[in-house]
Amino acid sequence: MSTFEQAYSWINLRFLLEGLWVTLEVSVISIVLSFIIGLILGVIRYVKIKYLSAAVGFLIDIIRNLPLLLIIFFTYFGLPELGLRMTPMLAAVTALVVFESAMLAEIVRSGIQAVPVGQMEGARSSGLTYVQAMWHIIMPQALQKMIPPLVSQFISLVKDTSLATIIVLPELLYHAQIIYSQNTTYMVPMYLMIAVMYFIVCYCLSLVARRLEKRYG
Repeated sequence: MSTFEQAYSWINLRFLLEGLWVTLEVSVISIVLSFIIGLILGVIRYVKIKYLSAAVGFLIDIIRNLPLLLIIFFTYFGLPELGLRMTPMLAAVTALVVFESAMLAEIVRSGIQAVPVGQMEGARSSGLTYVQAMWHIIMPQALQKMIPPLVSQFISLVKDTSLATIIVLPELLYHAQIIYSQNTTYMVPMYLMIAVMYFIVCYCLSLVARRLEKRYG
């Protein structure tokens, strides 16, 4: 029996799928939370609320220029020193949400700015309040323009979950490491299978993006 056949036994594949499930779970939770928070932060930056927008912009600039791995380390190893302990799952989600929210906030702000100014002026002249104009006129158009960069960022988020293996999150890469640590000849087969699994997930996201672009573009 070849090394690949042994490496891809049902027991090993099932163990990898368990890791993939954790990866997907962390990814979905992080995507939903970071999109909501990023949307709020992006709008705050765009509307230029006195002091608040500047403070949010300063915080976003700091986070965007920090390595994600550093944020993961701080969340899992640093926060306990301040009295806040987290499980690997919660620490990974928290770090990803903090980092991705900052990235998505800039995408949201850029998307809103890409909508012609005349759209807001026309909405206001028709009797809509500023909030109503933003919600019913500006945001739908902005979201259409945001689809490609948003999906690209979500794909990056899925791949970035692999960094959480450093805090012993039982995700896909961590499970693969456990398998080939028992037999080093499985290392190449495991990395190939990981690549295939990540490709399938990320490619499916890109297909969703293309369909959304065709539908709303």
